[in-house]
Amino acid sequence: AVDIALDPLEGTTLTAKDMPNALTVIAMGPRGSMLHAPDVYMDKLAIGPGFRTGVVTMDMSPSERVSALAAAKGCSTSDITVCVLDRDRHADMLAELRSTGCAIRLITDGDVAGVIHCAEAQKTGIDMYMGSGGAPEGVLAAAALKCMGGQMFGKLLFRNDDEKGRAEKAGITNFNRVYTRDDLVTGDVIFAATGVTDGSVVAGIKREVGYLTTETILMRSKTGSVRHMTYRNPTS
Repeated sequence: AVDIALDPLEGTTLTAKDMPNALTVIAMGPRGSMLHAPDVYMDKLAIGPGFRTGVVTMDMSPSERVSALAAAKGCSTSDITVCVLDRDRHADMLAELRSTGCAIRLITDGDVAGVIHCAEAQKTGIDMYMGSGGAPEGVLAAAALKCMGGQMFGKLLFRNDDEKGRAEKAGITNFNRVYTRDDLVTGDVIFAATGVTDGSVVAGIKREVGYLTTETILMRSKTGSVRHMTYRNPTS
């Protein structure tokens, strides 16, 4: 028996507008190894590999996180780039981040890709991800980071009793728990993402006469393997 988490189209708006980083995503692990996340928001914080555990935490303010990561990297806060989902609910956080002088990369959708980008900071230019988004997407992002390396923290956010009821049905009783990456995904996991539109991680679908070309990234936490595969699919 296995656990499967998936998002058949991570970034519906990105796809509709032909914007970067729309993906189709799936993760698979042993039964019970992935958090059964209810359909609520999750406050997320993620950084890439190579830093001591706890260099940034959920208890820190946004500005403290930027300062702590800059100190760990030995650089100025102005050299840090933070990825944030562009939502009105993040207005106060964005104002505080801007006060540090850090760069901000706003994304309209697709926070799974936003978190993954932290694991390849030299390629994507993104050092940290923070802000709230869907909890199921948080589990998918944690699965990717478990394969690629990096730290992630998540805390479920509840707007009403109905959402708490959903969490209870999923077996969650501690509504204030801060989950680490390894709490969200406890065992060996296989993660795959195929590009729908072009992005920093994988290329999008290319249509040519008689076939479609897709690119997939396939990763496994147990071996640390990361494979990029290109498929040519006949259209007839």
